[in-house]
Amino acid sequence: MSIVEKIPCTIVTGFLGAGKTTLVRHVMENAGGRRLAILVNEFGDVGFDGSFLAACGVPGCTEEAIVELPNGCICCTVADDFVPALNTLLERSEPPEHILIETSGLALPKPLVQAFQWPAIRSRVTVDGVVAVVDGPAVASGAFAEDPDALAAQRAADASVEHENPLEEVFEDQLLCADLVVLNKADLLSETERAGVRAEIERQLPRAVKVVETAHGAIDARVLLGLNAAAEDDLDARPSHHGEGEDHDHDDFETVALPVRPARTPADLAARVEKAAETAGVLRIKGFAEVEGKPMRLVVQGVGTRVAHHFDRPWRATEPRDGRLVVIGLKGFDRDAVAAALAG
Repeated sequence: MSIVEKIPCTIVTGFLGAGKTTLVRHVMENAGGRRLAILVNEFGDVGFDGSFLAACGVPGCTEEAIVELPNGCICCTVADDFVPALNTLLERSEPPEHILIETSGLALPKPLVQAFQWPAIRSRVTVDGVVAVVDGPAVASGAFAEDPDALAAQRAADASVEHENPLEEVFEDQLLCADLVVLNKADLLSETERAGVRAEIERQLPRAVKVVETAHGAIDARVLLGLNAAAEDDLDARPSHHGEGEDHDHDDFETVALPVRPARTPADLAARVEKAAETAGVLRIKGFAEVEGKPMRLVVQGVGTRVAHHFDRPWRATEPRDGRLVVIGLKGFDRDAVAAALAG
């Protein structure tokens, strides 16, 4: 099979809160009839990103088109999780025309690119491109994520995350492997801040890579798909801070899914989430909830100090309207206090 016959795959990398899921969903909604499949890797037992993507509501965008790889950092579980999941997609009677792979905020992209050299898949797929999504305001503020503690918690809570490197180096690795950089949330930056962030990104890039500015992950799918990078054959041009077989330790963090009663208004729930986030040790909150009198499901995402919310789709007739929020925090954080705050 020649390389032009391989199914192209786009790896979407970037730190927690950068906007990867929103960008992937936008591509799904504007795929122009192309048959896409999604592999999404997230932290914790409760799938959020996969459900959010499955709610795009466009023809061909079904739950069957999305494969979730929870409870692991995809770059550390290639053999156990990624390759088998990819093979499942490839063995379908109608395989996808393009595969989007959304990594968790901690994943190092280069080991994932290297996996495309595995004999089981190398003749069937190619890395069309590595897209690094950057949180513009976070970089402008001097951090590489909206809440660096939340990323540290994600890594420490998951035994499959085998790299224990400074977060700055993970951020740099994501840029060093990129074929395209998406500077997201550019609408929240002043002209001066935007220029500074672009300069910081370009300082990290090892070669000429285009930087595209976006707001809310809205970007033409034609910009992301069809880069024809064949990245698995170009590994030497993608330096990394991280070697293989590094030692690792993990502190005690925990994730819990808590029920939340229906909200009177979206602002009501956002206020409850903000109050819950003030509890000592709480690092991140995200999930779905019901709003009284509304047929739509409310999505709530708290990243760092920001709480955002929007309606994503109607509740299905057969699904219970059980609101549930995932809380990530230091082990032993006061769950009762969080539950009380969410209860209002």
